[in-house]
Amino acid sequence: MATKALFNTVVNYFIRQRIDQIQNFMSRPLETQNGVLLSQLFLAENTDYGKIHGFNSISSYEDFSRNIPIVTYEDFEPFIEQARQGKPDVIWPGYIRKFAKSSGTTNAKSKFIPISEESLADCHFKAGKDLVSIYANNHPDNCLFLNKNLRLGGSSELYKDYNTKFGDLSAIMIENLPFWVEITTTPSKKVSLMSEWESKLKAIISEVKNEDVGSLTGVPSWMMVLLQRVLAETGNKNISELWPNLEVFFHGGISFKPYKEQYRKIIGKDINYYEIYNASEGFFGIQDQAGSDEMLLMLDYGIFYEFIPMETFDPKNLEAIPLEKVEIGKNYAMVITTNSGLWRYLIGDTVRFTSLKPFRIKISGRTKHFINAFGEELMIDNVETALSKACEITDSCISDFTGAPVFMKDGESGAHEWIFEFTKAPKDLAHFTEIFDGHLKSVNSDYEAKRYNNITLKKPIVHAAKPHLFYEWMSLRGKLGGQNKVPRLSNDREYIDPLLIMNQ
Repeated sequence: MATKALFNTVVNYFIRQRIDQIQNFMSRPLETQNGVLLSQLFLAENTDYGKIHGFNSISSYEDFSRNIPIVTYEDFEPFIEQARQGKPDVIWPGYIRKFAKSSGTTNAKSKFIPISEESLADCHFKAGKDLVSIYANNHPDNCLFLNKNLRLGGSSELYKDYNTKFGDLSAIMIENLPFWVEITTTPSKKVSLMSEWESKLKAIISEVKNEDVGSLTGVPSWMMVLLQRVLAETGNKNISELWPNLEVFFHGGISFKPYKEQYRKIIGKDINYYEIYNASEGFFGIQDQAGSDEMLLMLDYGIFYEFIPMETFDPKNLEAIPLEKVEIGKNYAMVITTNSGLWRYLIGDTVRFTSLKPFRIKISGRTKHFINAFGEELMIDNVETALSKACEITDSCISDFTGAPVFMKDGESGAHEWIFEFTKAPKDLAHFTEIFDGHLKSVNSDYEAKRYNNITLKKPIVHAAKPHLFYEWMSLRGKLGGQNKVPRLSNDREYIDPLLIMNQ
């Protein structure tokens, strides 16, 4: 114990030294971001993308925004695919050997986001160390390194056609972590990288139930499933009985609000909760104040930020502004340029600034309708594709619909709840639901993963609406007219609950 205590003291001392560097970019944000931009352009000027867009002639933000277009994944996919097939110097110097598999788009079941060695070290790993540094600075009496961190990551596979690996970002990181991190984490790397979820869950529980866990890291929905299984296996009343030294949960990926009370109950005591804003494309924000619901925008990770005001967002004419022009309270679509070779990439998230000195943000949504209560990232194009197939096969037709999550409660899995107004109803609504669910799995790999064995998501709950329900609802809201649209997807139950009451 004395050795572990000394180790904890020494590590905490060194990681708190990073706080000075964080405070430096907080006080000089625009200079920091300008340095990131010019550095990225210099490094990539001899890549294919750099030559096409004249990186070597760009010396200012104005040149940058004029010479390089804002792109979506669909726009950029041909360049990513070249890199994924093993061609060097396409979007970033040298070879890119790792790709994070993310949820799909209109044209693909999955996206493959490039992960360069620079982004792995200077963005993702650096952010992990910063998270611990910030926490240690805010809580000087912490005991993080006296106990284990329970991490919950994904699986990793070798892409068979090319000499590249792809998998969940968490799995790529686990596979490449330095040895000293392994000493302080559980489960083991071998178990963490298992692919089959049910077997993996059993193996994780077998390892972690005998550890002294002091912190958790993961997505709230998946972590809740694990903790419920741990209690069922051990017979403990709450997690604190098993892990009395648990002090913090580092969470991200989805909103924590629906889960906060559930975590208080299952853990059995108050602990600290720290939110992070990370994605396959990069690590963007860390909650830097205890008890806050906003995150510090991290400016020295090799990511250059731009923002598109949502009030003027036009997919056919995307115009962004730099960090220095953002305003508090407005919603912005985020555009990133990264040290993995993503150039003016529209990530799809929207953020709202809560502070400009320093720059702090909240995630406010997506640029399109979505449901992402469990990490499934269900987009409207996924739903419309699946509905088209379901209607075709069951000889039915839908005029209006909306969907929302049913949040986990009392140990039960979550679900999606839908209300469809049919102009021609299917003969068997259960059969329609089965086809709809199956095609959602086929077009969205994240939804498919969450539906596996009903662990996180149960089968969709589907209601048939009475005739003219949506018209009456829109009328009550004063939203009749060609410019008003029924919200197809929502990440809360603001729309579906009133509709279900009206449908009784």
